[in-house]
Amino acid sequence: MNSSPLKKWFILGVLFFLPVIFLLFLYPSTHNYNSLDVVQTNINDVDSFTYIDKNKRLLKDNITVLAFLGDNPMDNLTVALNLKELVYDKFKGFKKFQMLMVVPNGSEDQVNNLLQELYAYDELKYWGFAFGTNDQINYLYESLKSTNELSNNLSSTNVFIVDKDLNQRGRIDDRKESEIEKGVEVFGLSSYNSTKVSQIKNKMNDDLRILFTEYRQKRKGNYDSNDRRNENIEKP
Repeated sequence: MNSSPLKKWFILGVLFFLPVIFLLFLYPSTHNYNSLDVVQTNINDVDSFTYIDKNKRLLKDNITVLAFLGDNPMDNLTVALNLKELVYDKFKGFKKFQMLMVVPNGSEDQVNNLLQELYAYDELKYWGFAFGTNDQINYLYESLKSTNELSNNLSSTNVFIVDKDLNQRGRIDDRKESEIEKGVEVFGLSSYNSTKVSQIKNKMNDDLRILFTEYRQKRKGNYDSNDRRNENIEKP
């Protein structure tokens, strides 16, 4: 006669405690959290550059995807569209996130044409263009860790992640597990080829998520600054 109420309370108890137990299992994982590698420090900021409508954007205090479109930005429309569709659309709602395209002075008309192409898809509230001299652009690029040189027209298909403290982020060890098992020599990933959709989707986006998680953990006071992945900062 009394089995039905007991069964009801048992089911309610299970439904209540299962989520609690699940959260307890998850809690220790915060202590094993790995941040995104710092691959280069002291990246030059862009405070000396000029901007459309004087809407100045700095690297400091922002999480930036940094690209170099050269003196013919429309020639790199594929780069811009890949970044728009694969990166910007996914992260534009995150706090302090921005895309910054570096272009030489005198390319304003082409930038406006490029913006018309991009505006056809969405508003670009967190997307900026920084105009600089050849020397300014080379000086900025040389402060970054890269396996490729900037082209003669000051463009590159490689894009970079720069954090709020002017550190370049990436991977000190980009080997797969199978490569580690085979003893393949360590190689890193300091920039991302914007023409390779798989690299942007599978690596860059994952790395940005890790970086946003790191800053979220910092705000919550759960971030351990002694993490192993902040070691071995390498200069080019």
